[in-house]
Amino acid sequence: MDRTRPKLVIGGGGQTPMSQSDKIALFIDGANLHATCKALGFDIDYRRLLVEFQSRGTVVRSFYYTTIIEEQECSSIRPLVDWLDYNGYTVVTKLTKEFIDASGRRKIKGNMDIELAVAAMELAGYIDQMVLFSGDGDFRSLVEAVQRRGVRVTVVSTIASQTPMIADELRRQADEFIDLAQLKLKLGRDPFARLGPRQDSRRGSKIGVPESL
Repeated sequence: MDRTRPKLVIGGGGQTPMSQSDKIALFIDGANLHATCKALGFDIDYRRLLVEFQSRGTVVRSFYYTTIIEEQECSSIRPLVDWLDYNGYTVVTKLTKEFIDASGRRKIKGNMDIELAVAAMELAGYIDQMVLFSGDGDFRSLVEAVQRRGVRVTVVSTIASQTPMIADELRRQADEFIDLAQLKLKLGRDPFARLGPRQDSRRGSKIGVPESL
């Protein structure tokens, strides 16, 4: 595999090699991105996120992966999941179980790594760019496999937090690394956004979600 292309570390004002004609797929590891944003002290405005990458090429798919605890289907994440589903994202969820381990600690069993990997491999033949929002080192092999199929991979995470949120092996494997901290002004959600109904662009109805999800 040709790895002679230079890797870029870019931010909000940086230049990217993405072309307006490129077909792009976004893959968002919801739990990992949430933890990264929490470490950086801001929330993502998912409307702005989609618009930002639509300006860099043709977004053919934007996937959001998250688990939902089986006994908590009416959890705080449900409004976000519903909004994303109606506003340009393909939301993939999986029920998971909470349990107590042998040492008495509360654990959650289950993740979405396999589902994300399968979708990425299925789409690899139809896209030019893959943008992965995760710092999970388990995705290094997936990134390498997608690159072998001719897809350029950008990873979005951060090294600006007190503890870096991206595994070194994943950052090294990526063609480009975008530090989320540098995108705060572009993608950050207004903390004073009013709650109110939002127009569902596909069905013409309104749903009650924060105005700046």
